[in-house]
Amino acid sequence: MANLAQTIQHDLRLDAYQHLQNLELSYFEARSTGELMSILNDDINQLERFLNGGANDILQVITTVILIGGTFFALAPAVAWMAMLPMPAIIWGAIAFQKRLAPRYAEVRERVSFLNSRLANNLSGIVTIKSFTAEDFEAQQVKVDSSAYRNSNRRAIALSAAFIPLIRILIFLAFMAILLFGGMEVIGGGLTVGTYSVLVFLTQRLLWPLTRLGETLDQYQRAMASTQRVMALLDTPVQIHPGHLALPTPQVKGEVSFQQVCFAYYPGLPVLREVSLHIPAGQTIAIVGSTGSGKSTLVKLLLRFHELQGGQITLDGVDITQLDLQDLRQAIGLVSQDVFLFHGTVYENIAYGQPQTSMEQVQAAAMNAEAHEFIIQLPAGYQTIVGERGQKLSGGQRQRLAIARTLLKDPPILVLDEATSAVDNETEAAIQRSLERITLNRTTIAIAHRLSTIRHAHCIYVMEQGWVAEHGQHEQLLRQNGLYAQFWRVQTGQRSDTVQR
Repeated sequence: MANLAQTIQHDLRLDAYQHLQNLELSYFEARSTGELMSILNDDINQLERFLNGGANDILQVITTVILIGGTFFALAPAVAWMAMLPMPAIIWGAIAFQKRLAPRYAEVRERVSFLNSRLANNLSGIVTIKSFTAEDFEAQQVKVDSSAYRNSNRRAIALSAAFIPLIRILIFLAFMAILLFGGMEVIGGGLTVGTYSVLVFLTQRLLWPLTRLGETLDQYQRAMASTQRVMALLDTPVQIHPGHLALPTPQVKGEVSFQQVCFAYYPGLPVLREVSLHIPAGQTIAIVGSTGSGKSTLVKLLLRFHELQGGQITLDGVDITQLDLQDLRQAIGLVSQDVFLFHGTVYENIAYGQPQTSMEQVQAAAMNAEAHEFIIQLPAGYQTIVGERGQKLSGGQRQRLAIARTLLKDPPILVLDEATSAVDNETEAAIQRSLERITLNRTTIAIAHRLSTIRHAHCIYVMEQGWVAEHGQHEQLLRQNGLYAQFWRVQTGQRSDTVQR
């Protein structure tokens, strides 16, 4: 049973994790990391604990009842029914208690999910907590969540603990009945003393294992509450259709077209309103606009992190919903403004997703991203551990590693979502120099607030409140004296007031 428990735990965790990876981005945006970790780790472990002990106890009880109960009826059918008398009451009590325990243990799992979420958030935000000297406040918040978890556990324990004495009372009554009526049978000559002694011993063997039934029921109900949460995750439908048309990366030309695209994260609050724009293969286009205008949402829709709610996006003339999802994403390299590095070495982070990459290829990508110089100055060079989320590196260094990682992937379509937002002016200038090489014969979509980084793009789209307000090249947009011209004057210091749109 222990080996079976480990196998089931392993397979269930892998199934749940793989299903979780296939869910759309909105599923993760609506839930905390701690909640999902609680399901993948603690809930599945709870099932393993039941299979390790409780399931074995149930098998032993069933085997004991069948074998010893049969022996009872063979030796002394007249008194055997007395040993079986508490069985229906125990089974009825187990069912009744189970119905009352179920909601209490469901609450326990919910409370531990909240607690895990709090702890995960606090550990991730420890720098913010320390900078605001909020240690006492957060300790109090953890205390509140931990107390709620403890109290919900206490309510469940109070009910489950009442079941164990009930079982023992019934077993005691059955045992006394066997002693009394069996003794009377011996006195009356209906039963030999030797058989009577065996019956007393068998009664112990039959009824005493039932005393563990209360604890087993408690483990079972805890496991069922956890299993329901895991099953609810597995039953979550995958909204993103995987597509059916293969898209080999070498065959991708890179022509992208957004046609009347509409999208809203919340009903009635559209982020994109019939947005149309065309990106010729091999060209560099830029998307600019004020915060919240929908620039990054376009990228998420292109990568199919979310499904369109209206309109169409095509790649080389083919609707992206028909393309194999893995092939589509393999053809697009994303450098996000929110850089995520894994705990590992610099080499492992640049070569992420391509573990067979040679050191020479990694170094070439780092040079193109203007990252090689600072990497070789690290304590262990490319073998330096960057820490969780790359916390041992500066923001600009993390961003340059992210650019190198994407360049190593060598995608036909490159998306730079505020890729130079966290670098200094000198590094930005270096990256700009390398962009001429990076974007050669590659479709590039550059989202930027710094207009100086995209002024040489083939076409610039200016977005405002979900619309494409203007488009054209840098000089054309300046002559139009519209939104782009206002943004440019603000950033170049030609006017001091901030554009309010």
